[in-house]
Amino acid sequence: MVEEIKSDGAPKKKKLLLIDDEEDFCFFVKLNLERTGKFEVLTTTSGNNGIVMASRERPDLILLDIIMPEISGGQVAELLLENPKTSNIPVLFITAIASRREVQSQEGVIGGRSFIAKPVTPEELVAKIDGMLP
Repeated sequence: MVEEIKSDGAPKKKKLLLIDDEEDFCFFVKLNLERTGKFEVLTTTSGNNGIVMASRERPDLILLDIIMPEISGGQVAELLLENPKTSNIPVLFITAIASRREVQSQEGVIGGRSFIAKPVTPEELVAKIDGMLP
């Protein structure tokens, strides 16, 4: 694995975008992922804002809730795929609608998309992210 290095010699942090309508969930996921020193985490509680942020920020990975009020995570993912600026950004769905057992039985992939079930521990999330990123 080739790791990007910043000019100061430190590994470059991976930029993640978390789109989830639960503010507390966003806060704690951001806190726990940034504590690892490996990630910079941007968050939004709006699917529509997430689409704009993804296009502007070009994150390395998008963490995406499925059930959201204004636009579903599935719709967000489809719109991201249709945009040439965001179509190559990997998406990891984080959802409470799939049980841990369902996700594990499908090896974390349902319908060709990567999933992880809520509640998720920081260690599980970091391992899944690391497995998806170069």
